[in-house]
Amino acid sequence: MTQQRTADSRTRDSDPAALREVFGDNLRRLCAGYPSVSELCRELGINRTQFNRYMSGESFPRPDVLHRICTFFGTDARILLEPVDALAPAPNDLLSHPFLADFFGKPTIEVSDTIFPSGFYRFARKSFVDASRFVLGLVLIKRGDGYTFLRGFEPRQGVREQGLSTDPHTREYRGIVMRQEEGIMAVVTHRASLSCSFNFLTPETSFQSNLWEGYASRTVREKVSGNRATRMVYEHLGNSTGRILQAARETGVVTIDKVPRFYRHLLRPDEDFR
Repeated sequence: MTQQRTADSRTRDSDPAALREVFGDNLRRLCAGYPSVSELCRELGINRTQFNRYMSGESFPRPDVLHRICTFFGTDARILLEPVDALAPAPNDLLSHPFLADFFGKPTIEVSDTIFPSGFYRFARKSFVDASRFVLGLVLIKRGDGYTFLRGFEPRQGVREQGLSTDPHTREYRGIVMRQEEGIMAVVTHRASLSCSFNFLTPETSFQSNLWEGYASRTVREKVSGNRATRMVYEHLGNSTGRILQAARETGVVTIDKVPRFYRHLLRPDEDFR
């Protein structure tokens, strides 16, 4: 069996058409988590027509473009040779370690799709930096290796106002979702960051079954200005491409009149968070 895999690998490595097919399939898999390929191309700075040729296996990118793609998706040049699923690191079973198993074990890690469905969510919360404005964002909840993951990007407008880099690599954040008695929690952080945010959400059934309410908090020191904790609302957008794209266009740091009315009711902006 090993000899057969080695032979298949050699055949693939010597066949440009096979390499393009592998790369194209990998790109399609990597892009599956994004609501808009056009927006993704703009983020990457790559012509949409040319990007389509990469995905269809018609051509390879230049080395500098390949580097840009790999950096954006957090992978490396092996996506030219091997299926992207085979490049993922082995899952870290820290949460199932014997020392933690009875505390962060299977009951906590396993978040069923019925409790918190996979897919895109729109969220709203008061800005941590400017309490007079609100953040509208979009995150993807996905599952893999027995875990539930969260991925999103800080609004470009918000990081620009703070004088920070607006490139996707810097704006991206990821997290792990775990089950709680009354809902779910998520620990979220940026790449190579030593600070994070903690989110807690519980189903809200008074309005719609696809809403969650809770709060977000930051692991930063108490400051004179800005909040360390604030209410948060999540809305599951389902499989509606139109709603997902609309939510993506509306992301940013906005005034309260831009926040949907039923979000405002749950956020209770005029009440202090307790």
